[in-house]
Amino acid sequence: MYLDSYEEVYNLTKELVRIPSIVKTSGEADVAKYIYNYYSQLDYFKKNKEQLLLQETINDEIERYNTISLIKGKGKSNKAVILMGHIDTVGIDDFMDAKDNAFNPDILIENLKVMNINQEVKNDIKTGEYMFGRGSLDMKSGVAGHMYLMKYYAEHIDELDGNIISISECDEEDNSHGVISALKILRDWKEKYNLEYIAAINADYSTPYHEKDENRYVYLGTIGKLLPSIYVTGKETHVGQAYGGFNPNTLIAEINSNIELNPDLCDIAYGEATVPPTSLKQTDTKVGYTVQTPLAAYSYYNFFTYSMSPKEVMYMIKDKVQLSYDNTIHKLNDSYKEYCRLRNIEYTRLPWQSRVYTWDEFYNELSTIHGERFNISINNFASELNKENPSMDLRDFSVAVIEEALKWSLDKSPLAIIYYSSTFSEKIVVSGKNDKEDNLIKAVDEAIEYIQNYSDKPIVKKMFYPYISDSSFMSMSDDLDDIKFLGKNMPSWGSKYIHPEEDIMEINVPVVNIGTFGKDGHKLTERVHKRYTFENLPNIAFRVINNLLANN
Repeated sequence: MYLDSYEEVYNLTKELVRIPSIVKTSGEADVAKYIYNYYSQLDYFKKNKEQLLLQETINDEIERYNTISLIKGKGKSNKAVILMGHIDTVGIDDFMDAKDNAFNPDILIENLKVMNINQEVKNDIKTGEYMFGRGSLDMKSGVAGHMYLMKYYAEHIDELDGNIISISECDEEDNSHGVISALKILRDWKEKYNLEYIAAINADYSTPYHEKDENRYVYLGTIGKLLPSIYVTGKETHVGQAYGGFNPNTLIAEINSNIELNPDLCDIAYGEATVPPTSLKQTDTKVGYTVQTPLAAYSYYNFFTYSMSPKEVMYMIKDKVQLSYDNTIHKLNDSYKEYCRLRNIEYTRLPWQSRVYTWDEFYNELSTIHGERFNISINNFASELNKENPSMDLRDFSVAVIEEALKWSLDKSPLAIIYYSSTFSEKIVVSGKNDKEDNLIKAVDEAIEYIQNYSDKPIVKKMFYPYISDSSFMSMSDDLDDIKFLGKNMPSWGSKYIHPEEDIMEINVPVVNIGTFGKDGHKLTERVHKRYTFENLPNIAFRVINNLLANN
């Protein structure tokens, strides 16, 4: 069976894109309410109102919502498949003069025609095969496809031998409050309706790997993501006596040169390699201009994983920081020696020694020196900071906790502290190691083979969805000791950030990303391929759902 989904998914996508829902704005609530109202009009949910929720997110700094719905099929099967997709988008500063039309696909495409865009985009406009607009690709078209499927099943209950849950979640682009909150509903419904979750299908976006890549991709599992961060303290000095101090920017720059896009730091598994780490911020803590060198600096790096644990990543980064520290001291001494020669003065080796800690090591050292008084003080500081500044950025929060701890340090010589400072996205491997994974793999293989007859481009299955996504909260690949290590090296753990490992373990299903296809996600020229996304994609998901419920 092949569904005629194109027109309805096309129209739904356009309607969703027209609702601005930039992350951390009221638009996230607006689009959730639109989806809720869409489902509310269906006869199924008029009769089963308790199975449709507009869920406000938990412990959030702003008011926003998820829309969560459940359709129970015929018969007594308790098997359930979870559909998921995020409803928030990134901002629109990149649209410049076209900002007013960023969410209007029809007008935006006319704006683009007169802008200085590359030839590939011009060619794609001419074909008429793409819809443009912020959120069109990432990923409202995927949510629209799930809305279509939920409506179809609601109107064809006799074809559903099992249960379908759809989660349209907010806040994927920031700290994942949406999916973390939705896990609570999944746990409640698991008990209330005696559900057995067997798989999750995400619809997040994919793009070509290179200019001539014409494949469409389906991904089993998902990439993991960590944010290893380094805080460096220095020794201040007047610029006229530059060798009399230790400039933390010098060390941070050396660290960056040893980490940034270093292929040695790629995680390789199942024949696939992650993109190497890249810097997302590098700054000192100095406010305003003076001729004094900075007191401290910090940087943080996106680090993707396929197989590495948080502990492995931490010590890999620590090795690079130690190398960078040693190199920096060596370079400073070489520079000072040459300067002394030029000035015809006696050279004396500079006093700097490398000091590299993980956050756990530094915390434990201070705890050993000061005892429980230190532990209580830092815990109270973190709790009060979060209470007084609930909207504070998670990365900034970590810096503030570290700076508070540094006040307790008796040794004020320069040091580097390595820590984690962002939401933890779990890697998920789907290799067929149990019945749920094996059934998902078989269901996906059959669906791709069937839908390939309706697609003019190859549909290719790969391991690991290559971008950060909410799929990471559907299962756990790392064991609890790994999570414990992560927590001990995350200054915000337990106060600003709480990882829902217990909720995740209660769901614990294999995931597949049957997602939208297009180009230039997070860019001015973001666009979604209409035929594949509005027609082929819902049909692949439809067939996978039916295969899963039939095989389980």
